[in-house]
Amino acid sequence: MSAQAPSIQTDDVQANVKPKAVAKADKHIWGIFIALCIISVIELYSASSREVASSSIGVMGPIIRHLVMLGGGAFLVYVLSKRHYSDFIPFTIVFACVSVVMMVYVMFFGEIVNGARRSLTILGIGIYPAEMVKLSAVLLIALVMTWNPNTKKVGVTSKAVIYSGFIVLLLSGLLIEQGLTNTLLLLAISYSMMIVGGVRFVDLLLLTLAYAACGGLFLVYLVLSEPKDIPADEDQQIEMVAGETAKKNPTRLDTWKARLGRHGQDSVPKWEIPAVGKNRQEILSYMAQANGGIYGVGPGNSREASRLPLAFSDYIFAIIVEELGLIGGIVVLTLYLWLLGRASGIASHCNRTYPALVVIGMAIMIAFQALFHMGIVSGVFPVSGQPLPLLSKGGTSIVVTAIAFGIMLSISRTATRQGGKKQDIRDEIDALPEQFGAENQMQL
Repeated sequence: MSAQAPSIQTDDVQANVKPKAVAKADKHIWGIFIALCIISVIELYSASSREVASSSIGVMGPIIRHLVMLGGGAFLVYVLSKRHYSDFIPFTIVFACVSVVMMVYVMFFGEIVNGARRSLTILGIGIYPAEMVKLSAVLLIALVMTWNPNTKKVGVTSKAVIYSGFIVLLLSGLLIEQGLTNTLLLLAISYSMMIVGGVRFVDLLLLTLAYAACGGLFLVYLVLSEPKDIPADEDQQIEMVAGETAKKNPTRLDTWKARLGRHGQDSVPKWEIPAVGKNRQEILSYMAQANGGIYGVGPGNSREASRLPLAFSDYIFAIIVEELGLIGGIVVLTLYLWLLGRASGIASHCNRTYPALVVIGMAIMIAFQALFHMGIVSGVFPVSGQPLPLLSKGGTSIVVTAIAFGIMLSISRTATRQGGKKQDIRDEIDALPEQFGAENQMQL
């Protein structure tokens, strides 16, 4: 199937008129969003007990704030779902530039959270640009791969791989100081989009070697550089492994080594490891999941929520399993995988490459972040902070996830399908810039 863009009409009237919707917004995606919001409200109420006990915000304070954020997110999803997906093309560059500028600012002047500069405050609202960067990566990679289709074979050109790799390296360089998990998540998202988009194995192999070389150079830099002048906080101090000489200002490399060292102690069963300062969070999360059993102790009956630090964010899945049991955990996991499967179905039927890449990229971002969170909480991956999309407390995470859901719903409503009406396809092509006329050749 040829990837050559059809001729684009330049009539002024056509250029200013968006094509009508070709279908209703996907009910499955809407249902997944609503289901996650309901679970979030129920479980966050239990998980916020520690926060309530340590402040004067009142019993209902955390849940009211979370309801406001979810309500704003739902409104954002609805508004974006009513737009034509072509409106997100100029939005990509603006959003990516804002994300990068914020990340650069945070690197030098950001507020320190859990041992690293992670956030900035605007009008009293804390913003975590790392969440925005992941969304920017999806949109930018979709743009680059759409602009560089392989006109002779299925897939994209090597130029698309080079540009995508440069974007990933740039954004990874901004993320790496904040945490290794976000960088690995970004790599997983980009690899998945490239594989689905038809990148050749040889190009992927060369790209992997380039990533490895850059990662090696960064590791050498960390080893040779002096500790940064960042005040040591409680989280940093508990990351030091037993018997290690404590540093006044430990670096992120020290944190990573400590976490990997603890994770590699497979010879000792989890239930025999005592909960001390350096591993208190993960041990309490394992206790919460064990207490839940198959059916759970019921909503509001969590035993560990009042003891587990960050139960409302980085460890929300532990409270979900404790209260809803293994069955509840599987249901939550199924919702994210269902979203990924539904987005794959939509992408495979899109006529154009751009909406197909964007919809699958958004679903991959949400599903992979959920899998990373669950893997960390259950002990599969080393400890690291990663919110569970829509379920964890956090304004930036909710807004970014809402944008992703809104874009997916917009594409499900306005992107034409293979075998659809010819007039709808012509209208779609007329609404798109010339570079976006390539036919969908994704390997799904």
